[in-house]
Amino acid sequence: MVQYRIQSDSEIPASKQLFDQIQFAIASRQYPPGHKLPSTRQLAMETGLHRNTISKVYRQLEETGLVESMAGSGIYVKAQGHEAGAHGSPLLQQYPEASKVVQESLDQLLGQGRSLSQARELFLAEIDWRLRCSARVLVTVESRDMGAGELMAQELESALGIPVQLVPMEELAQTLERTNSGTVVTNRYFIKLAEEIAAPKAVRVIPVDIHDYVPEIDIVKSLPKGSCLGCVSLSVGILGIAEVLIHSLRGDDLLVMTAQVHDRYKLKALVRTAKTIISDQASYPTVKQAISDARDDLIRAPKIFCSETYIGSKSISLLKRELGLG
Repeated sequence: MVQYRIQSDSEIPASKQLFDQIQFAIASRQYPPGHKLPSTRQLAMETGLHRNTISKVYRQLEETGLVESMAGSGIYVKAQGHEAGAHGSPLLQQYPEASKVVQESLDQLLGQGRSLSQARELFLAEIDWRLRCSARVLVTVESRDMGAGELMAQELESALGIPVQLVPMEELAQTLERTNSGTVVTNRYFIKLAEEIAAPKAVRVIPVDIHDYVPEIDIVKSLPKGSCLGCVSLSVGILGIAEVLIHSLRGDDLLVMTAQVHDRYKLKALVRTAKTIISDQASYPTVKQAISDARDDLIRAPKIFCSETYIGSKSISLLKRELGLG
């Protein structure tokens, strides 16, 4: 069960603390599609915030496309792309019930050991984009956080065993103009914009869930008061949300330093100051080297914890199935 912590004496507005925590819960699938969010009354009792503030946060989440309001029922996490049974093909959009039958039948055939080639003549409109020979995987994020895209692309290319192209969101429309097939992959932070760009091109967008970072959160909870914690990542977005989440958990108990792995000046300062460092896998070798380079100036080397993944394992499995790769 997701627990919310609001630091009332923080410079970060309480509404942003709550917004970021709920957004993280959705992006990491702690709140899966269809999950009903707590009522404003429940959250008010848990966080001490005014119900009007919580209602404002829910409206902001609805504007991002992550949740939807159902009159008389509540606020629910919105299903995206394939989760909602949405299809890029105009033919499949025209017959939504038939589309659902195609999806279910195809999954049953795959589960029975049939190949996509064997099913091709029966389900061509549905499976063309799934075939390995024609599937083109495009990872997209906004250019302000290409680091997150790099993490996604590296993990997907390794897990899927096929080339993955990283495309800035600002260039996605132009890229899709030059292709007639493919799958766009992004995380839930960028899903709404990606859907808006891909829909006119009849290209499906699949959101992947990010890792829930439970081991890392446990580390943050266990650190002694007054500790200096360093966070290193390729992604400026990850670092931003990490700062908010850590602050919400520990307030001013911890000194938090962050650095993008390519910022050698900040990384050097972080290595010399932090007693504990949490790093993404792509940044880990550089962090280790930075510690080695500074060893003569360190009384005691900081402990490094490497986050093994950025994308949740279930999302990898689902994507493999959707692409016909396993």
